[in-house]
Order: sequence, then C-alpha cells, then structure tokens
Amino acid sequence: MAGDGNQVPDNIEPIRQDIMMITTEKEGCRNLAALLAAHGIRRAVLSPGSRNAPLLVAFSREPRIKTYVVVDERTAAFMALGMTRRLDEPVALVCTSGSALLNYAPAVSEAYYSRVPLLVVSADRQPEWIDQDDSQTIRQHGVLASIVKKYCSVPEITDPATRWYHNRLINDAVLAATAQPCGPVHINVPLGEPLCGLKEYVADDTPRTVAKLVPDEYLSDGAMAPFVRRMSEVRKVMVVAAMSQPDEALNRALSRLAALPNVVVLTETIANLADGRFIPTIDRVLASVDRDDPAYAPDLLLTVGGALVSRMLKVYLREWHPEHWYVGVTDRVIDTMQSLSVQVAVSPDKFISRLADAVSGVEGEYSRLWKSKEAEAEAFHERYIADAPWCDLKAFSYILPAIPAGTALQLSNGTSIRYAQLFRCGQVSRCDANRGVCGIDGSTSTALGASCVDENMTLLITGDMSFAYDANGLSTAYNTPRFKVIVMCNGGGGIFRFIKGPSELDELESCFEVHRDLPAEKYADLYGFRFFRADSEASLVGQLPLFFDEKERPALLAVETPHELNSEILKGYFVRK
Repeated sequence: MAGDGNQVPDNIEPIRQDIMMITTEKEGCRNLAALLAAHGIRRAVLSPGSRNAPLLVAFSREPRIKTYVVVDERTAAFMALGMTRRLDEPVALVCTSGSALLNYAPAVSEAYYSRVPLLVVSADRQPEWIDQDDSQTIRQHGVLASIVKKYCSVPEITDPATRWYHNRLINDAVLAATAQPCGPVHINVPLGEPLCGLKEYVADDTPRTVAKLVPDEYLSDGAMAPFVRRMSEVRKVMVVAAMSQPDEALNRALSRLAALPNVVVLTETIANLADGRFIPTIDRVLASVDRDDPAYAPDLLLTVGGALVSRMLKVYLREWHPEHWYVGVTDRVIDTMQSLSVQVAVSPDKFISRLADAVSGVEGEYSRLWKSKEAEAEAFHERYIADAPWCDLKAFSYILPAIPAGTALQLSNGTSIRYAQLFRCGQVSRCDANRGVCGIDGSTSTALGASCVDENMTLLITGDMSFAYDANGLSTAYNTPRFKVIVMCNGGGGIFRFIKGPSELDELESCFEVHRDLPAEKYADLYGFRFFRADSEASLVGQLPLFFDEKERPALLAVETPHELNSEILKGYFVRK
C-alpha cells in the first residue's frame, strides 16, 4: 500500500523522559494530548481559536503528534477524515467553542456512517456561562450525539479525583473510537480563564493508558457447520463487496470463492478488491441482464463492506429477496436489500476464508452465466463509447486508463463515482469516496487530507458543483505536487438530469442545476496550482500526460463537456436492445 501509514511522521521525535517541557498550565489539556499520543495517535488537525488556546499549545508542543493547522473547521474535519481513512488509524480534531464545532458535523456524520475513528476535541465555556449571551458560546453538550459513538465532557483537573476521572473518560473515548465497528467520538473540554498560561513540567509525567485486548477470532467447526452446509447445497450464490479498506486477506479469500461454479463475486470500485475472477463493473453488466430471468437472480446473497453505490443492484436484489448473510462487525441491523436473514459478526476475511476451505462448490452454470454477460456488456461498452460524441462518458474513457499505476484515486459524489463504476481501473493503489452519507461537501478536503499522508500521487475526480462547494479546501498550506484534481466542468448539477424525478420537474433548471461557468483557472492561480484545460478528445489526450507529469506544483485539469448532452448519452448507455 502506498503512503507513510507505517512510518513515523517526519516532525515526530521519541519523547524523552528526563527533560523539562514548557506547555499549557491546564493539566487536563496537557494530559489529554499526552494520553492520545500514548494511545498511538500521531496526527491532529487544529483550527485557531481563543477558547481552545490551551489545547492548541498542548497538542503543538506534544512531540509525538504531528499537527496541521487549518482555519476552516469544515475543511479541517474532512481533511482529518481523509487522513484517518488513508492511514487506517485515528486522527484528532481540535476546535474552539461555539459554531466552530458545528462546522465539524458534515465530516463527523460521514465518519460515523463510514465507520472511521475520528477523535473530535472541542473547547467549551464552563457550564455556568452557557446561555448567558457571552461570545462563542452555544449548548455543546451532546450536540453531535446522534453521529458519534461516544460523547464525554471532561472536567478541569483540580485534585486526584478529577485527575482519575479525566483519565478514565479519555481512555474510554479512545477505546470506543477504535473498537469494531470503528467510529467518531466527541470529547468536550470546558475551560475557564486564564487560557494562555504556561508551565514547566517533567516529560515523564505521562498519564496512564488503558489497553483493550481483543482475542483473535476463532470460528469453530460447529459454528461454521450451518453456513458450510448451506453453501454446499445452493446453486446460485452472489457475493457483493461494497465500500471497504484494502484487505489482501479478504481479496485472497474471495478469489477462492469466485473460482467455484455456483458463485459470482461483484465488487464496487471503492471496495478496493481486485481479481480477474471478480466482476468490478456492476452497473454495466447488470444493464445487460434480463432482470426478469430467474437464472441470474441469487438464491443466497453474501455482502461485505459498507454502503453500496449501485442503486441498480439494490433495486434488483430487493425484487428477488434472496436469503441474505451480512458478514462484518456492526452495531445495528443493516437490511438494505430487505431480506436479511443473519448478521455474521466476524471479520469478513476470516469467515470467507473458512467457507472457501470447507466448500467445494455445486455444479452449475451460475458463474458462467454472469461471466458471459460481463463479456457481452464489455463489448457493448466499447462500441457505445467509440460511437459517442464528446461528453463526460467519453472523457472518463480516456482519464481512467491514463491514471499512473500506484495512484490513490478519490471520487466525489454525484456523477463522478457513477461514471467510474462503469470502468475497470485496476492500476490504482486504492479508491475512496465519502459514501457514508454521500454528500458533495468535503470531497476536495478529504482528498487533500489523504494526500498529506501519502507519498505517492493522490488524484481527485470531482464535478464542478462539488468542487465549488469545497473550494476553500485548497486554501490550506498542505497542497503538494503529489495532489492532482480533475474537475468535470459540465454546468453543475448534471446528476439531476439523470435522476428520475428531478429530471422531470419544471424546476430542474431553476432549482436543481447551477448553470454557471466555474472559474477553474482563477481557483488554480489563487491557490498555486498549475492549470490545464481540455474541451475535446484531442485536447484531453494531449493534456493528460502533461497534467500527470507535473512535478513542481499541484495540478488542476478542467475538463469541459456539453451540459445537456451528458445525461442523454449516459441514459442511452443503459438502454440495451
């Protein structure tokens, strides 16, 4: 896997136990930063403020934590989300009191539904000052309660009892964030004045950490027997892999299952799984399937991963109601296909590996049928794109194969991720998108955060509406030549022309679409990006190598396509005669 996820950040030094350090006089803030560092938290994204001054000092002077300073709290939160997802480890967020915390909410909600362990730390006024018309003061208690795994308000440390209580609450929060299924937690820190006092202390005054030991999962033969027996008698088994972190063990296990004649494995682009036996282009293959033909419908469905992008597949499976096993640790019933029969609460790689060990498969045509449709769909795909005029779909047919091997791909919501789902893109190191909540906000900041912790190239493909929404993400000091952005400039809101409902309303153009020319070149100039533009097949083919080869600055490529034509071309793609 690309990046520095297993490396110590370049500004982090091992803490010495015999030196005096000068930091905030607020013991609780000092201990909070030290305790997170002791738990292995290596990065924190800070936003300036007055009430959080002791926290800023504590984190910036904690030598084991690398800090990033981002003024805009919404951008900061999405950057931390991208870092956390890319590193597969928690990242801390630190903000001041008041509305600053509310600006975290979109990214925190994405983290909650994507199962990403963000550690949200907010400064607050002391309780007696709430609702007293004092500045930067709101009711912060539990304000994120519905989108975090745990909330706590920690006391200022004044004696051994509050020191113990403070320590216990922080340990509890960190363990909650990292326990499966992972998710964000909120640590609220009421602080009284003075806020900027400093104190010298001995570095070995490190707070006590609490560890949680999770034994290796062991699936006994007895526990596996019903699943093995069922898999050995079902003639049509479909495995669907949705949003996931890269997992080589799961990849190998699924590959073994996919070799069986009664099993077909469908993988989404953001499942981060790749094998010649898998079908990674679900929508284009499903468009070629006669959805009234029971031969293609599964009798047994196994799902792994998070939210599924393909609405076509969800609708298809809801119509057939197959027996459904969800494999993975979760804290809620997730019955997306409306036919869930069992939740197997173990790691998917272990469960599927045990299945692959024990099941030899059932003779039949199920795998062959789906592979035949895959070949048919690929032939149609090539013909259709070859005959298509210049449009978004045509542009993606050039962009995706041109992405250099090892690149980490980030996709915004809207049409970008849907177009990407129609193509194979096996050369990328991973592919991510904010599909927990599926908002268009924060895509740029999330990609930037991922780029900050990856030594290789990170490419964001986004729409002009998504880009404009989060353009402030480019204003940080953390843009590097490794960060590339492709903006599909098609008038904004093109997704609504494709979605049944908005596309049929008289308000389509007045209320749903943006209808403005994105000043992409001005954004590039403002934030120090090298700018490229393409408005035809020929110009795109010429610009792509230059864009990817840029080594001195981050780069932005604006791909201009016809507004009205894009949706008609995409709709036509799914009409198979």
